[in-house]
Amino acid sequence: MEKFIEKSKPYVAMISLQFGYAGMNIITKVSLNRGMNHFVLVVYRHAAATVVLAPFAFFIERKVRPKLTFPIFWQIFVLGLLGPVIDQNFYYLGLKLTSPTYACALSNVLPAMTFVMALIFRMEKVNIKNIRSQAKIVGTIVCVGGAMLMTLYKGPIVPMVWSPHRQSPETSSTAASGIDNKEWIMGSLLIIAATLAWSALFILQAAVLKKYSAQLSLATLICFMGTIQATVLSLAVVRNPSQWALGWDINLLTAVYSGVVASAIAYYVQGLCMRVKGPVFATAFSPLMMIVVAIMGSIILSENIFLGSVVGGVLIVIGLYAVLWGKVKDSKISTGKSGSQVLSNSQIILSENQNKAVDIEAASNTLVCHGPEAHQINSGDTAISITENNNPKI
Repeated sequence: MEKFIEKSKPYVAMISLQFGYAGMNIITKVSLNRGMNHFVLVVYRHAAATVVLAPFAFFIERKVRPKLTFPIFWQIFVLGLLGPVIDQNFYYLGLKLTSPTYACALSNVLPAMTFVMALIFRMEKVNIKNIRSQAKIVGTIVCVGGAMLMTLYKGPIVPMVWSPHRQSPETSSTAASGIDNKEWIMGSLLIIAATLAWSALFILQAAVLKKYSAQLSLATLICFMGTIQATVLSLAVVRNPSQWALGWDINLLTAVYSGVVASAIAYYVQGLCMRVKGPVFATAFSPLMMIVVAIMGSIILSENIFLGSVVGGVLIVIGLYAVLWGKVKDSKISTGKSGSQVLSNSQIILSENQNKAVDIEAASNTLVCHGPEAHQINSGDTAISITENNNPKI
């Protein structure tokens, strides 16, 4: 039972995080519709995240934090520009022009975009004859096709079973035509641009982590740098001081909730899960957020879901898991190559400078024989035989 609970923790954590992300999308949409400026929201969100993360980063990583050199500082500056400034502002504006469900579904092209960018920067290798590479290429094409379908085609409104009343086809077509197509397309392009910036952040962050391995400190610095950059941008764009005011309302809730849950807690939980299960594991749960947002949005916001969004969303999810499948197979093969060595004739040569008893015990624990034949391991003048039951005989 304890092992089951321990193995279930990453799954429970990532599922809970998707509900947290879904809540962020819903309350952010409400806040933006009520007049919250998205530039100001980005500032408050990452300021809250910085305040929450900084104490943990200072005390937990105090002894393991690497030296912050100027090249690393410059790269963190770019990370703050890509994530908090470009990605968040574009995403919030796209969310305001479309809907939470649509924004979540379209942002699922992230793994495909990351794969393409990694391919451009030679961080990813492709062999067209390999089924893993074929899956990643086809999955990327399907993701892009789904994103184009969602952008260019809305179609009729899809009625939901939990809706208070079903709409007739005439009402659905009228509602669909009443939505500004130009705003819809512009919102789609902004969400795609935000996802592209987020993909670039992943690529650069992977390179920075090799030199600056303190993940919690890096997340804090990115949020802090993003707060400063977003503040400068907001002061230049937002001239009305009243738009900076926060009361005890939905705007304050959105800023604090987004900063604490969607930034601070999310960085920590994703870091733990990626350390145990890898980055592919964390990405695989993103379609769940789309489903949760679709249900919450149609109930709370009376959001209309169009046929083009449903079909395009399904294509994106199919392409997403094709890319993830190829990545999982690649990681398994690379792990197998780095973690094991091919032994010829079951012979292990042990160093004479090492303790023979320790070497023999380690070898007997790792070498498992299949079949009745016994294998012999030689170490100087000492020999052991590993039998079918893996019991060493000296």
